[in-house]
Amino acid sequence: MADITRRFGLRHLRAVPTAHIRHFRRGRLTHDGTGLAFWFRPLTAALSEVPVDDRELAMLFHARTADFQDLTVQATLTYRITDPATAATRVDFGIDPDTGAWRAAPLDQLATLLTETAQQHALGLLARTPLAAALADGVATVRDRMSTGLTAEPRLAETGLAVIAVRVVALRPEPEVERALRTPARELVQQEADRATFERRAVAVEHERGIAENELANRIELARREEQLITQQAANTRLKAEDDAAADRIRTDAEAERRSRLAVAEAEAARALGDARASSEAAWLAAHQQADPAVLRALALMRLAEHLPRIDNLTLTPDLVTGLLARLGAMGGPAGEGPAGGGTAGGGGAR
Repeated sequence: MADITRRFGLRHLRAVPTAHIRHFRRGRLTHDGTGLAFWFRPLTAALSEVPVDDRELAMLFHARTADFQDLTVQATLTYRITDPATAATRVDFGIDPDTGAWRAAPLDQLATLLTETAQQHALGLLARTPLAAALADGVATVRDRMSTGLTAEPRLAETGLAVIAVRVVALRPEPEVERALRTPARELVQQEADRATFERRAVAVEHERGIAENELANRIELARREEQLITQQAANTRLKAEDDAAADRIRTDAEAERRSRLAVAEAEAARALGDARASSEAAWLAAHQQADPAVLRALALMRLAEHLPRIDNLTLTPDLVTGLLARLGAMGGPAGEGPAGGGTAGGGGAR
């Protein structure tokens, strides 16, 4: 919208760089161009402002396919007014000299023209296309058809319009139909997901089986090594027992040998001692055989006296002395018998 200010009954207009201004004064064209700024009298001026920048027009309309299915088309047009003078003569772009606002709605008129023209070409194409084909390849086909039809439309050229680009955003069926069409695809996707899940589970099971086999192999290996360890320990124990038995046998043999030698030595010593004692007894007996009987009796008394108990006090009574003397006299009588010795011996006794 142009910027209009008031000064002393006059008006000053200043347009933006993307607006084409046409100023008529008393029916004559005074100013014609883009981005103008000038003074004018409001009572004698006729002004129009035509935008020359690119404009976006969003469209949303319904169509019916060849199999009688409703389809919603969402598209966007980019257009431009290439001939502002022609557009100003075909569409009312006049502005208020006091406010600079459009008196009518020229852009709405252009939007209606473009929308209806684009819908005409899109509807004609979709009416000959089944729903499945339209959903599969319809976006590109409808875009090309709308672009070709708008470019060849003579009314747009006569209005001074040019379509820069056509974009078809989406072709969407009714919700029930869309859900019905999505079902097979969803089933396929679900089947693929299930298959992937099953494969993942199979891989997981295979991994678990591998892990279990590894654990079982480890346990078998550990059991085998434990068996080897037990066998080795038993062998070591048997070898130790055999070594201990051999050592005990060696110690027993040595002890038996020692005792045997000791017994032999003791026997020899005893035999030598017996021989010595026998020789001593024999010599003793030979000496006694050669000795006088009186000497033998004296020795016997001495031996007897050696074995008698100790007598601290001895009391001799007359009877005992008399008896002893009588016994001694009886023992000495036979010994004193002889041709000349009897009286001497008796006399000696008396002395």
